[in-house]
Amino acid sequence: MALKIKRRGSVVWNGGIKDGKGSINTESGALSAYPYGFASRFEGQAGSNPEELLGAAHAACFTMALSLILGQAGFTADSLETSAEVTLEEQDGGYAITAIHLTLKAKIPNIDAATFDDLAGKAKANCPVSKVLNAQISLTSELAG
Repeated sequence: MALKIKRRGSVVWNGGIKDGKGSINTESGALSAYPYGFASRFEGQAGSNPEELLGAAHAACFTMALSLILGQAGFTADSLETSAEVTLEEQDGGYAITAIHLTLKAKIPNIDAATFDDLAGKAKANCPVSKVLNAQISLTSELAG
């Protein structure tokens, strides 16, 4: 049987879009009632936002995928440091995430630039978060009260 893992994240939101407040929770407890809201997303205030969470997830996934691919090719990194810049743009009266740019700084003994670029490109194309926009998205909704 093929491996199938399910992880959960959740939020609670109270109030309107500008005056409301939300909190983010992760199954692991890494985030527990962590604040987010309009001000942290659009006005640079303290708290998190979906774009930075997506960026962190993408950077983490890509870096792990690259570590795997490097190992399969016989290399072990001394260090891999990845950041992901997620672009949120206003479009057609709403907002869209239009780009994610990964920046990688790596220290890998005994690898040439062409091999490194090839393996990094494979990791970018094949990490699960890179594929997420092609995933099936389902919704179960329930109106309480």
